[in-house]
Amino acid sequence: MKFRDYIISSHRVRLIGPASDLVALGLEGFAPFEVKESDCIEPAIVEIVTGCDVVYDHAKFEELTRFDFDAGQATCIFSRSDEEFLFVMEQRGGLRQIYIFEKEALRVRCDVSECNDSMAKSLFRFGIWFVVGLALTRKECCAVHTSVIVANNSAVMFLGESGTGKSTHTRLWRENIEGVHLLNDDSPFVSVADGRVMVYGSPWSGKTPCYRRESFPLQAVVRLSQAPHNKIRRLKGIFAIGALLPSLPPAFLFDKELEERLMEILSKIVAQVPFFHLECLPDGDAARMSYNAVYGENAIK
Repeated sequence: MKFRDYIISSHRVRLIGPASDLVALGLEGFAPFEVKESDCIEPAIVEIVTGCDVVYDHAKFEELTRFDFDAGQATCIFSRSDEEFLFVMEQRGGLRQIYIFEKEALRVRCDVSECNDSMAKSLFRFGIWFVVGLALTRKECCAVHTSVIVANNSAVMFLGESGTGKSTHTRLWRENIEGVHLLNDDSPFVSVADGRVMVYGSPWSGKTPCYRRESFPLQAVVRLSQAPHNKIRRLKGIFAIGALLPSLPPAFLFDKELEERLMEILSKIVAQVPFFHLECLPDGDAARMSYNAVYGENAIK
């Protein structure tokens, strides 16, 4: 059976079957992440078998949470049993995609065999993100909802609720600070393996097409809030935890084991990386203020 390999974070993900060629399906963001089998010695952390005839017993699963996707265009339902996770996405009007994650085998059975329209592609892209995220928690790695800028060969993550101005702030860095570039504008992956906190570009970058297969050490994390002034302060302890926690995959927190893995990752990030809260206007002074807090002469080393 045909397959394609992709590197997400630093780990191999294998898709098998009729929907394994993601670029051919129109998911061009995966192109920089596709690799040959010989390019990576490490075995796949998860295999996603597409085109399966997925049958499951509803009574076997406990529903953990459900949430809207794409402004209510579809409903996502996350459930579990002792042996498996179940993730179902149902579009208004009938389109449905099913993913069954076998916990021990690290194998996903998925009923997607083709993507005939933009909604099917969007659901499939998100479904892959979800099940890959489940697997990566075992490798001390998780997705973070953030916009990430690269400066001085390291990365800074900007956090905030949707509409807070994360993308605006990274744009202001690019316009006002020399030698910086965007790594990802929605969902990079952060790893704390081997005693280092690293940020990885990913095929998921929201509305901004920024798909870079690059990685950098995490220099700082900045939580943004809109204000009629520019002011930045250091966050420590529980305040740093509270800044990052809302940006981790919220559905995972409904499962105790996944929650424990995320909290372990979060704790290691907070222990190693400085956190800040930036109250700001959408202007160049705000960008320069946050840059100086992270990289200036008086920055925390």
